[in-house]
Amino acid sequence: MNVSNEVVGDLREALAAFLKSRASKGIVDPKDEVLARFQPVFSSKHLAEITEDEFRSFLLDKNNHHWSGLHRKGPLMCSNMNQLRTALAVLLDEARPVAERLDEATEMISGMGKNVASAILLVAQPDRYGVWNNRSEAAMKRLGIWPSFDRGESFGCRYVKVNQILLHLRDTLPTDLWTLDGLWWYLDEKDSGDVLQVEAPEGVSSGVLPDSEQRFGLERHLHEFLRDNWNQLELAREWTLYQEPGDDEAGYEYPCDVGRIDLLAKHKDQRRWLVIELKRNQTSDQTVGQLLRYIGWVKRHLAKPTEEVHGLIICREPDDTLRYALSTVPNVELRLYRVEFHLMKPETGWKVNGGNV
Repeated sequence: MNVSNEVVGDLREALAAFLKSRASKGIVDPKDEVLARFQPVFSSKHLAEITEDEFRSFLLDKNNHHWSGLHRKGPLMCSNMNQLRTALAVLLDEARPVAERLDEATEMISGMGKNVASAILLVAQPDRYGVWNNRSEAAMKRLGIWPSFDRGESFGCRYVKVNQILLHLRDTLPTDLWTLDGLWWYLDEKDSGDVLQVEAPEGVSSGVLPDSEQRFGLERHLHEFLRDNWNQLELAREWTLYQEPGDDEAGYEYPCDVGRIDLLAKHKDQRRWLVIELKRNQTSDQTVGQLLRYIGWVKRHLAKPTEEVHGLIICREPDDTLRYALSTVPNVELRLYRVEFHLMKPETGWKVNGGNV
């Protein structure tokens, strides 16, 4: 795929702004430190001896300085360390085509999707492999430089197409693949306002919130909570989060060229899709409009002609604007959530500073 001069120009401007920003200091500057620490871990000489602690340390964003959320699948991937060591040896075997390695390794280990596998490849071979995750995919789709895939094409073959574009951008901008991955984060942060605004719970003074831009942390992770606890939700009786080859979490923040779908699900028995949008700090009109855009995109790009696409908005407190809008929109429902916060005394018998509690 040819990347237009206009897109390259826009990316050069964004890259210059990113490198001048304070954010780049915590993302770009630690590159040498991260490579020095983890390249030996993923070296061919060490793979047969890699420990669970070493692998899970890499997954922590405080150590890799680049990716948040990788650690979630750590326990699952490390449940069979011998199998993981074998899969890593396959993934990092440069004597074989990378498409074959990716397909085989991700099939061997549950939880090793595109996010983890491509991050490992970047650290092991930073001049050859870029990262394919939801951020990079969403940014490339918005820029109109996302490759087209053939129906039934394997995850590994798809990655090769994505990586070719990443390598082209690396050489054209020019930059390196580590910084390019940071640039996708920077663009995503500029474009999104993905933080829930909430009131302080009872008993917490509003004085701890410096201004209206500060968010109390309890509900900031509602998005992740829904993903992590999907099987315990009532929705899970009928719906399952969407999956794609090489990515068992494709239904979380699904990237498309009109944004990122909060949660995308498919019905277990019927030919139906469900697009879920969380109402955060945007207006009701913006929430409904965004949901309808996503529904339209799924109808055109994912759903078959015989499949229906439904919508669901999740919010804390609906207003009349939202109620009136949804009363005229078919196939869109509303769900409310509640977050509780309690301060409790510990069990009797414990002592603090020498006194009973």
